Amino acid sequence: MKRKNLGILALAAVVLTLTLSACAGQEAQTADGDTAKQEITVMLPDWGAPTDEMLADFESETGIKVNLQRTGWDEIKQKVSVASAGNNAAADVFEVDWSWVGEFQSAGWLEPLDIPQEVIDDTPSLAYFMVDGKYYALPYINDMRLAYSNTAMLNEAGIDTVPTNWTELEQGFDALASSGVNEHPFLFPLNAEEKTTTSFLTLAYTRNNIIFNEDGSINHESALDALQVIEHMVEAGYIDPMSVSTPGIDVFKGIQNGNGAYLAGPSSYVTSTNNPEVSTVVGQVEAIPFPGKDGIATSSISFTEAIGISAFSENKQAAQTFVEWYMEPETQKELNHEISIMPTRTSVLEEMITSGELDAPEFIIEQSQQVTSPFPNGVPKYYTQMSTEIFNIVNQLGQGKIDAEQAADAMVEKVDALIANNQ
Repeated sequence: MKRKNLGILALAAVVLTLTLSACAGQEAQTADGDTAKQEITVMLPDWGAPTDEMLADFESETGIKVNLQRTGWDEIKQKVSVASAGNNAAADVFEVDWSWVGEFQSAGWLEPLDIPQEVIDDTPSLAYFMVDGKYYALPYINDMRLAYSNTAMLNEAGIDTVPTNWTELEQGFDALASSGVNEHPFLFPLNAEEKTTTSFLTLAYTRNNIIFNEDGSINHESALDALQVIEHMVEAGYIDPMSVSTPGIDVFKGIQNGNGAYLAGPSSYVTSTNNPEVSTVVGQVEAIPFPGKDGIATSSISFTEAIGISAFSENKQAAQTFVEWYMEPETQKELNHEISIMPTRTSVLEEMITSGELDAPEFIIEQSQQVTSPFPNGVPKYYTQMSTEIFNIVNQLGQGKIDAEQAADAMVEKVDALIANNQ
């Protein structure tokens, strides 16, 4: 009897030991990366930050608490650079602008993301964040460039058709200027700043389907073509000569305050031009397909913003879960409803436009599918330096200090030098 009781006690001890070991194993798994009880920090600018209610829902669904740090765009880059240089994470997840990805990835500051093929196929702007076959950030705002035309002004000037190519577009400019409806109808930034670079790239790419060669150099023919257009538009007076010193954002806003009649600008103006709180031309402006050389452009361009995971994060699994949440169609819809972000996934964009949930013309669906990166090998790590060279050259052209030929030659020379210095 005693031996039987001892056997039972021994068995109980074994069961208890196994139970405690299993519990201990679960706790260890949690400590080692299970997302159920974790917290992450997310650093985003105001315009990309989810609402508190959205983050509360995320926590309820995943068990992951998000500590949101609303931070200025320029400040984010500075904080990420300083922290990463010391092998620290400024945040587990942070803003990654399309123009930063080359610099951040080459420095080893970004963790590669696990993105399903379904999402890759559905998100054309992911191309901007791919380096050597891996994706390092997920675009959250569909900031593809759109063409905008003030059709009311054109009608007043006797033009009742939407321009489909640059010949028709210039005819519209001439009618607007000669009739006195709008003296400077073409809104194009020429100030020495980033918006001048992106506007130049948009013009060159939508007209020629190329701006950078396979080796990263500037395509001279495409650059010269775009620079000749700018030169002609300045000389004809279609571009306001004050644009050489006017902040680019103010030039862009000219489409919503009646300063101009045509703009190639951010997708946000689909909404803002019809918002009476910020627009004086409600109901007059519409987004139109990009005019190309001989017809509607076949290439589209985007200057999007994304979220990436710090290579130095101690919560990478939880951070990946947050990124996956941003991929979900319902999250993209809610971001649009709450903070007016246009979805990056084509299927979501199509569903919302077709249903009327998003007030935007249907051609945007097709254009979003045409978005490709103008950088064949990814955004280079020296992009910031290159952009500075480009916008300074365009600014000099706008001031009449150099002509289009000189500008194209200088642009090729400066970019070639950057490539040589970064090999």
